[in-house]
Amino acid sequence: MRRTRRALAVVVTAAAVAAAGLATTALASSSPARPAAGRQSTVALRPGSGQLVVDWNKELIAIAGNPGAQPATVHLTRSLAILQAAEYDAVTSITRQDPPYLFSVPAPRDARPDAAADQAAHDVLTALYPSMKTGLDSMLFGELAAIPGGQGKRDGTEVGAAVAARLVKLRSLDGSAATPPPFVPGSQPGDYRRTPPNFPAPVFTNWGSITPFVLRSGQQFRPAPPAPVTSAAYAAALNEVKSLGQDSSTTRTADQTAAAKFWASAPIWNTWNQVAQNLAVRRHASLERTTTVFASLDLALADATIGLYDAKYHYQVWRPVTAIRLGDTIGNPRITGDPNWTPLAVTAADPSYPGAHSTISQAAATVLAAFYGDRQPLVITLGGTTRTFGSFQAAADEAGLSRIYAGQHTRIDHQAGQQLGAQVAEFVLDHLETHLANPGS
Repeated sequence: MRRTRRALAVVVTAAAVAAAGLATTALASSSPARPAAGRQSTVALRPGSGQLVVDWNKELIAIAGNPGAQPATVHLTRSLAILQAAEYDAVTSITRQDPPYLFSVPAPRDARPDAAADQAAHDVLTALYPSMKTGLDSMLFGELAAIPGGQGKRDGTEVGAAVAARLVKLRSLDGSAATPPPFVPGSQPGDYRRTPPNFPAPVFTNWGSITPFVLRSGQQFRPAPPAPVTSAAYAAALNEVKSLGQDSSTTRTADQTAAAKFWASAPIWNTWNQVAQNLAVRRHASLERTTTVFASLDLALADATIGLYDAKYHYQVWRPVTAIRLGDTIGNPRITGDPNWTPLAVTAADPSYPGAHSTISQAAATVLAAFYGDRQPLVITLGGTTRTFGSFQAAADEAGLSRIYAGQHTRIDHQAGQQLGAQVAEFVLDHLETHLANPGS
């Protein structure tokens, strides 16, 4: 199965790279065969050297938090995936311990993988956020200053620059720069339309059609159609969020309210990168280990995001606030409308099915559990509030369910999202075929 999936992925990659004028190099470097042991780097990887990966990951999230820095129609998961993939391919080009994601460039045996990762990260972020170049240059200077000088350091930076240039050029053709088409709402029961109180226009209407990083297409794992709005299953799901998700709910517990506010306080992809940051720092993870974890995580999150937007705009299911306010027009006797119903949180500007928090969180939990084991205690702090969990799955479950408590999604959305996220993550892990070290490492 893994060989089949890798072969399919290579075909997709080869076609895209050919368009970028890099077909020969990419086809040669995409082979899953490992180089001979003699090609491995002579540079030992120091415990704790994965800190530089954490540093650049934090820097990207900080950049995206600056008003206007992140293009409004480009999803941040794309930038995270490019950053982490470039660091990973730069390091594996030198260490030869794992197969590349896309590119394996020639590397002298003395090339330093830490210098390669730093240079690759800098060059990717400079290409994606040119207005931030001065600060990024300063950060690179500081990161490289901690690495002993010499030819190995210079060779490492050349490897990192080569990988970053190729990856940025390839992803420039992925369709992400296209202007999203305006959304035309439907008028039938179940059709998505803009939501109160401000009725914002959807933004990522085309995101399901951009070229994935690992998947064959955004619709590869598209969930099955949701239950019809006239069904008993839909009525049960809508009545649940009608009760638990209302701003003035008397059935939602204090802890459920806290969970709803907690998981809504930061972009969900940022939160799971923060989880990975904390694990890497706490475990003093090696450079190779950290680049592998972050590449696996952010490639999965990027493709899960593409997949969820494909499904959202394919099915175009209305949000709970719309369904509840128009409940008497649905034609479902199990649903009673409430034109004054208001959710705990302001509704996001996109269709309901599947849920983004559920999809992203399940993808992240699946990847991180593959490296660390599921029974990994977690302490997550967002906006000054801390919540603890006994496992990745427990955190992912609460993140998805929190959107019911917030009045954003039904349980139908949540379940479809979890299925999609798990499928995407497993596919990405199979494609990379990295060494999943034991949970204690």
